Amino acid sequence: MTDTDAEGYAGLRIERAEELARRHGWASVRVLPQGAAMTMDYREGRLNLSVRDGVVVRSWEG
Repeated sequence: MTDTDAEGYAGLRIERAEELARRHGWASVRVLPQGAAMTMDYREGRLNLSVRDGVVVRSWEG
C-alpha cells in the first residue's frame, strides 16, 4: 500500500485502517457496513471503507 493508494486497506481491522488513512493524509474517512446504503456524491480526498465484522473488505476514494 502506498500513502495515496485508496484500494490498499482491505484486510485491515477498521481501527488500524482509520489510523493509517489519517496518517497518510486522507482528509475524510467514511466507514460503511458492507451493503449499507450511501450517497453517491464524489469527494476528492475522502476514503470510503466498507466493513464487515470489524475488517475492511473494500476501500476506494470518493
